[in-house]
Amino acid sequence: METRVAVISIIVENEKVIEELNHLLHENGKYIIGRMGIPYREKGINIISIAIDAPQDIISALSGKIGRLKGVSTKTAYSNVITKATV
Repeated sequence: METRVAVISIIVENEKVIEELNHLLHENGKYIIGRMGIPYREKGINIISIAIDAPQDIISALSGKIGRLKGVSTKTAYSNVITKATV
């Protein structure tokens, strides 16, 4: 199995989904390298960036689940770094 390094950028406009978002991230915590969250209070949004090293299907599934949350936008940028997963 191969893994890729990617960054998932998330903009949360609906604070009611933050608990569900955190649950999704917790479920995939073993793949997450780091997380940065910035509350932009003046605009009433939260900006979150997730660095992840996982199989591409895991990254795509997570990004898709996050993007389906009401009031949440997400984009994923993939690196060209592909490595064999260690067991």
